[in-house]
Amino acid sequence: MRNIPVNLAGFKLRVVEEPSIKMDQDGKVKTAYGTDDPLYIVAVFAKPVATEDGYRGKGEELKITLAANPGSFDEGDLVELIAPTVSHWENDGRSGLSWKAQGLKPVGA
Repeated sequence: MRNIPVNLAGFKLRVVEEPSIKMDQDGKVKTAYGTDDPLYIVAVFAKPVATEDGYRGKGEELKITLAANPGSFDEGDLVELIAPTVSHWENDGRSGLSWKAQGLKPVGA
């Protein structure tokens, strides 16, 4: 399954690597399918919001591919993803999740 919508309402997302243009292994700019529009990438740390009893689960760093220029964000900023999706991939015995979003916005914007 590809591009499954994701609800991240129960998580705080904090920028850990500022957004940048996404490059392939050969140093070429990655573009949106069928266009010359560059893709962007941002790394965020996703931490669950505390439950009523105060428990905070472990977090995880996620690298998110963005379809549009997100603008200026700094390390440490709290953000929300615009229309996040996830896809499962497999290749040469390895597998994982690929995260994408239409964009990025500051929390509360």
